[in-house]
Amino acid sequence: MDKRSHWASINESGTLLGMKILLGIYRLFGRTAFRVVLWPLMVYYYLSRSVARGASGEYLQRMRAQVPEQLPAKLAGLRHFVTFGESILDKFLVWMGRISREDVSFEDEAAISQLDKSRQGGLIVVSHLGNIEICRALAYHLPDIRLTILVHTRHAAKFNALLAKMAPEAPIDLMQVTEMTPATAMLLSERVEAGEYVVIAGDRTPVNGEERVSRVNFLGAQAPFPQGPFILASLLRCPVFLMFCLKQKEGYRIYLEPFADRVELPRKSRQQALDTCVQQFATRLEHYAMKAPLQWFNFFPFWGEQPVRSDAGPEMDESNGFGHKS
Repeated sequence: MDKRSHWASINESGTLLGMKILLGIYRLFGRTAFRVVLWPLMVYYYLSRSVARGASGEYLQRMRAQVPEQLPAKLAGLRHFVTFGESILDKFLVWMGRISREDVSFEDEAAISQLDKSRQGGLIVVSHLGNIEICRALAYHLPDIRLTILVHTRHAAKFNALLAKMAPEAPIDLMQVTEMTPATAMLLSERVEAGEYVVIAGDRTPVNGEERVSRVNFLGAQAPFPQGPFILASLLRCPVFLMFCLKQKEGYRIYLEPFADRVELPRKSRQQALDTCVQQFATRLEHYAMKAPLQWFNFFPFWGEQPVRSDAGPEMDESNGFGHKS
């Protein structure tokens, strides 16, 4: 993949002022007014961000080939951007206490309860599907759960700065991991041993060390996924879970799945074991993405190639002004 199109090299779009204005509109006039302003803003970003637009189009084209009935017939690409914009508002609302436990349901209440009561600690692999902030914030309302969230903080500096102002009391423990050092691994091991949970994204390729990826099947084609979460799991020698959160008409739905009691990477078959773990994760991500295709927020060339189409259907070709070419 061209380093210029790697997710970590794509600068934040928008400004802190723009986010403040949108939040101010929501506070003063509510969500309807927020959406009225959001649409023209997202039209601007859709037209001006050729890499994000093309990447969205490629993803939606692949998704339409799998579950055409799950995508809107028109303006799928623009709606993808708008859905992302609304998810940003929801991130703030959950930390501000505007999204409560009553707004969230769990696919497996017993699994959540077990996670809450267990003092064993573990690793939770998440993704950029849906709104994982919902999972993070609610976890802090469960008395026995403590999370350490591994992030690329530079990539979301403006969001984090505004979040700190809007919800300074939010007990967020973010740890930047541009690279995983032995010292970092040791610190995380200590936290897991103390019963805490480490949260890491499984759909972002490494900022450094691009060789630590496995190319596995995802939506009908080979795509690079990071090996890092599963290498870390083998080092921590702890239970591993997958967690997804999707927005539905009636609220948010959290899915928690056990992935492995412990990830083992035998020396003689290490690569094969890693490829298997990565494929298993990609398969589950695909499963949940098909439930809510517009909620997977990866606006960079995920498959490592420039998209050949601008959107997922014939109604959004280059002739109507929303083409991929810049």
